[in-house]
Amino acid sequence: MQASTPAAVPQHVAIIMDGNRRWASQRGLPRAVGHASGARRVRQIVEACSARGVSHLTLFAFSTENWQRPADEVTSLMGLLVHYLQKEISNMHTTGVRLKIVGDLSRFDQRLQNLMASGQALTAHNSKITLTIAANYGGRWDMMQAVKTWQAANPVLSVASMDEAALRPHLSMAYAPDPDLLIRTGGESRISNFLLWQMAYTELFFTDKLWPDFSAAVLDEALQWYSARDRRFGASSALAAR
Repeated sequence: MQASTPAAVPQHVAIIMDGNRRWASQRGLPRAVGHASGARRVRQIVEACSARGVSHLTLFAFSTENWQRPADEVTSLMGLLVHYLQKEISNMHTTGVRLKIVGDLSRFDQRLQNLMASGQALTAHNSKITLTIAANYGGRWDMMQAVKTWQAANPVLSVASMDEAALRPHLSMAYAPDPDLLIRTGGESRISNFLLWQMAYTELFFTDKLWPDFSAAVLDEALQWYSARDRRFGASSALAAR
């Protein structure tokens, strides 16, 4: 029996950037410093993924559940997101990064929404790598909004007539292939309502490294682990090899 071909470089990497608060706590620093340190890590990882041939990178920046955090921390995170976009959009454009932002953006203030819109417009035609930032995003929200959008586009059809192929274009990341590899930093082993539809067959890599300490070397560990995976998508090895 012929074995299936080992996976090569993943086309789409998704990352849950966990551990900013613990990183700060371990150093006796405010939570905001941990989040800022994590934000500074993003450019290095975008560049590293691009250099290694990854075409899509998706980062879980702020979940629908994160609004439950203390108000001062949420305010700090919103300010950090504004600062990050103001600082990085020009560099993204120069280096060929296409920026996409997914989630229920209506809850953000108008200044932040405008920054998100202008950054996406400026980088829309870049093709080196697509960086997606998931902000006020949840996998359950994504599926619900997709169903509602499908219904609005097909008012005379019954939901019973909808199948996966019909729903997929209405998901927030319809422009991207499903993630091949999920990396979660910080030592937790769960996906936390992230890309629930899209990660049906994603390989899951968990590391104890806290996000501010996540480096290109740790990324390479994850890619090396991924390269040895036998991706069958529910089929037998023999069928997957065809």
